[in-house]
Amino acid sequence: MTTTSAPDPGVPTEAMKGGTWIEDWRPEDPAFWGAGGATVARRNLLWSIFSEHLGFSVWLLWSVTAAMLVQVGFAFTTSQLFVLVAVPNLVGALVRLPYTFAVPRFGGRNWTVVSASLLLVPTLLFAHFVQRPGTPYWVFVLVAATAGLGGGNFASSMSNINFFYPTARKGAALGLNAAGGNLGVAVIQLFLPVVVGGAGLFGLVRAAEGGPALQRAGHLYAALALVGALCAWLFMNNLTMARSRPQLGVLRHRHTWVVSFLYIGTFGSFIGYSAALPLLIKLNFWVPTTDGSGAGIDFAHYAFLGALVGSVARPYGGWLADKYGGARVTAASFVAMIAATLAVLWSLSQLTPNPVASAAIARENQEWFPWFLPFFLLVFVATGIGNGSTYRMIPLIWRRRAVDRTASGTPERESALAGATRESSAVIGIAGAVGAIGGFLVPMTFGAPWVADPAAAVRGAFVAFASFYGLCLAVTWFCFLRRGFLVDRVPSLAGAGI
Repeated sequence: MTTTSAPDPGVPTEAMKGGTWIEDWRPEDPAFWGAGGATVARRNLLWSIFSEHLGFSVWLLWSVTAAMLVQVGFAFTTSQLFVLVAVPNLVGALVRLPYTFAVPRFGGRNWTVVSASLLLVPTLLFAHFVQRPGTPYWVFVLVAATAGLGGGNFASSMSNINFFYPTARKGAALGLNAAGGNLGVAVIQLFLPVVVGGAGLFGLVRAAEGGPALQRAGHLYAALALVGALCAWLFMNNLTMARSRPQLGVLRHRHTWVVSFLYIGTFGSFIGYSAALPLLIKLNFWVPTTDGSGAGIDFAHYAFLGALVGSVARPYGGWLADKYGGARVTAASFVAMIAATLAVLWSLSQLTPNPVASAAIARENQEWFPWFLPFFLLVFVATGIGNGSTYRMIPLIWRRRAVDRTASGTPERESALAGATRESSAVIGIAGAVGAIGGFLVPMTFGAPWVADPAAAVRGAFVAFASFYGLCLAVTWFCFLRRGFLVDRVPSLAGAGI
């Protein structure tokens, strides 16, 4: 009597190392996952985070340096500086869609190598032109635009990692991947002023006496981009199961656009506020004085905190969504964003206008900074939680659609679930692209050239943002929490809800 042995659930030997295509990948199979799948997924997640981290740092390169350009000899207005901060976010939003579809076309590992190598363009251009104060402003706008290439890394990275993890672990994996990338904003905002010699670091390092040498930042991140490309080539994998035609059909689904709209409010706010915070602190709490120095709050000591707390909060958004439902957590995050934004607006309304250089006014306004900063950090925490909960909804929505349309245990169910993973990866990229547009609109609204007083433009912007969050809250309730609408088509999954 002969018996047929069961197929080996372990991961093929060649898949256990980087630099290869993996033909057999079954993350939903517990035996396969426990026999090595988790190890491979973690290795790809690690190097994906590293590459995405560099991308975010380069993307937000101008958020810090824009606040120091006048110091090194550039005669740009406040509105012009906000444009330099905003333009990379617009380009980053536009390239996220092709970056998303590059993963199934070329492979996750291959595209990570390409996307990391492309960071050489904005970093080397930056290093060249920041040493030339006579460069026309329009050239700087174009150079700043190339930094948007770093923003595309998020979409391809998230799309790629979505394929590696089983549904039950996607929330944590995507949250860690996104948080690791988002931390690139905090890292560059904290350490760039130190690297270029523009600021000290809490007394441990002193600012350079000769002023900042901004080109150092460009050279450093160009070198790190090469390291990221090399490590992706050596240690990451491509998945054959991820290869497919672009999932353009998801553009027809209303869920895609509802989630994308909500992501403008969460991620768009996070990246927009991160980009604008250094200039906001300098505009409202710092004035140049007649002795050539200045008085007030040094943005270099505090600007990184917003991106830091927002990044750390993001995985908790995914965890809370698993526990309480993504729609509920997203709605709660918008409530918190409205309250915290109005609190920031209140703190700014207490400031004394400082149209002329005055150390006395700077010291007076400085007393309100301990109110402004914590309120703003609460905004960042709420955006981070909303980022995680909104993204967690995406794979659950598409998986549930596949389950509802097929019978359990059938080949059609297996095929539908595989298609749901590909489609949700596409939606992740689309939502990321649409959401990043908020990163362009936020700094542009702060630097509104149609408002003569920059401080008044900032206060008006916060009113507009609070109103928009109210609209996002209404959309979340109407589409996912109101009984009888989309919630009926996307019920809870494993008790977690959406």
